[in-house]
Amino acid sequence: MIYLILFWEFFKVGLFAVGGGLATIPFLYNLSEKFNWFSVSELTNMIAVSESTPGPLGVNMATYAGIQTHGFLGGVTATFGLVLPSLFVIIVISRFLNKFKENQIIKSIFYGLRPAVAVMICIFLVALLSVVLKETQGIYHIIISIILFLCYLGLVFRFKWHPIFFIILGAFMGILLE
Repeated sequence: MIYLILFWEFFKVGLFAVGGGLATIPFLYNLSEKFNWFSVSELTNMIAVSESTPGPLGVNMATYAGIQTHGFLGGVTATFGLVLPSLFVIIVISRFLNKFKENQIIKSIFYGLRPAVAVMICIFLVALLSVVLKETQGIYHIIISIILFLCYLGLVFRFKWHPIFFIILGAFMGILLE
């Protein structure tokens, strides 16, 4: 039964997370509250790990949650559930690409979806920030975390460096400041 639940829950994530890996975050956050497969803290750690490893965030998180829940087979089941909707969509799109490409209804759907996806990501970012601040112990660490956040944000907008740079910089600053 757990395999069916894993498959179904991650199938829904894969089906409705329009917009790629970041769009899966609100769904994964919801799963962390609905099931005991992983905590919000583990989700934030997995986001950091997923951003520094190959593979999409959703796939990494589905595999992690499945393995945590029911071992290797659970990981395979959850991952398969997540990628199956995309597989179907890609097959359909590849068969009718030119028809979809210029279809005004499809363009309109994506026009409306983009802001909805942006809002879902923003909601999770607020939740993520609250987790970061809650797990940060002491006012000194909270202030340092906020300063680092603002510095990273400024660097991202100013220099447009590769994300790997910020991951390495964040890890280095964590070691240096801890």
